[in-house]
Amino acid sequence: MTNVTISLEEVGALARAALEGAGATPGNAASVARSTMLAERDGIRSHGLIYVPIYAEHVVCGKVDGAAALEVERTRTGAIRVDARCGFAHPAIDAGWPTLRDAVRTNGVAAMTIHNSYNCGVLGHHAERFAQDGMVGLCFTNAPASIAPPGGRKPVIGTNPFALGVPDGKGGAAIVIDQSASAIAKSEIMLRARHNEPLEPGWALDADGRETTDASLALKGSMMPTGGYKGFGVGLLCEVLAACLAGAVLAKDASAFSGPAGGPPRTGQCFIGFDPQGFSGDGFGERIADLAAAIAAQDGARLPGARRKDNRARIEKAGVSVDTALLEKIRGLASA
Repeated sequence: MTNVTISLEEVGALARAALEGAGATPGNAASVARSTMLAERDGIRSHGLIYVPIYAEHVVCGKVDGAAALEVERTRTGAIRVDARCGFAHPAIDAGWPTLRDAVRTNGVAAMTIHNSYNCGVLGHHAERFAQDGMVGLCFTNAPASIAPPGGRKPVIGTNPFALGVPDGKGGAAIVIDQSASAIAKSEIMLRARHNEPLEPGWALDADGRETTDASLALKGSMMPTGGYKGFGVGLLCEVLAACLAGAVLAKDASAFSGPAGGPPRTGQCFIGFDPQGFSGDGFGERIADLAAAIAAQDGARLPGARRKDNRARIEKAGVSVDTALLEKIRGLASA
């Protein structure tokens, strides 16, 4: 495998050109391309350039409407509802964000849900966006079913991540938590199946509900929730907010985020923002700083989100290392 190094600006431009080449509108493509660039910037390769051919394939086959015209509706003073119209999640979130931000600042707390949606990329980036706007943000998304309930065999919820963004009072994030209900990302199991590599114990079950380290059997079975029934509970919480409350399709009925089969997944997201000034006033920042210092001061401990910041500083300076085969594939999509 041969790699070359490119800039973050080139990452964004390549992703945008490939998506437009597949049929996405410039605005929709730009929103997804920015997410791709942010993922590469933070060292989250699973949602970076490697995902661009999948996005493009889904536009071409109709699993995603690259030209979707989004609809934003403010149904209550503090309630915003966005119909992604089977398009990408990123432009739907972008379209509703100014209204959500205004509602949070006006009311102290507000929520926005997205339905008829799709994979929203790195959920923690949306949580960080709350923090950059001076808000505490909670983010939830559902995904196609891959986790069975404890004691069961048939998946009913997805990896269903949630994220928390906490402002630092300086236009950035003091804390960013981004974690899923599964013990490991499904992309890791797919990668190991492709290379015929064994899984770690505690990651997955086969179709009969037995723990397995065989990745190919795991893909026919179920992923294990992190922390057993507690992890399943977290995933269920996300399902209630991002699917049931949002009016999106349940994980058990959603088509996969990989491959062309099944039509639009129509999954959903839920974002809840709080204006700290409306609850704890000036005391919030002081308490967060004290809490963060108590964690960071301990040898070997690190704040959630610190690893991404370290990657960000390194990659912004050194650039992004990309497999040449992947790079040529994306360039081919852009010129198609």
